[in-house]
Amino acid sequence: MALPTSHFHILFALAEEDRHGYSIMKETEELTQGNVRLGPGALYVALGKLADQGLIEESEKRPAPDLDDARRRYYRITDGGRAALGGELQRLHRVMEHARRADLGWNPT
Repeated sequence: MALPTSHFHILFALAEEDRHGYSIMKETEELTQGNVRLGPGALYVALGKLADQGLIEESEKRPAPDLDDARRRYYRITDGGRAALGGELQRLHRVMEHARRADLGWNPT
């Protein structure tokens, strides 16, 4: 089953490093060249759902105090989250391969 777009992008943003909410929003916007923008409301609802599903968890790892804001909550992807992200990436790969074979206007080369 496909992940909701917001869930996919949150997991993708967390795949390389722990992040706080604003960092997740900025990373998603940058990676999608502004095509996906997670507003605070949608972001925090999605974070709650991902945490409830065991795909992410709050991280205890924090930056140096002089670089941190104590009010920020940091999140990390879990092993289950990595598995879900990997499954979604495989699904998207199959879709893109079909698009390439069917000559639907996508060719990565």
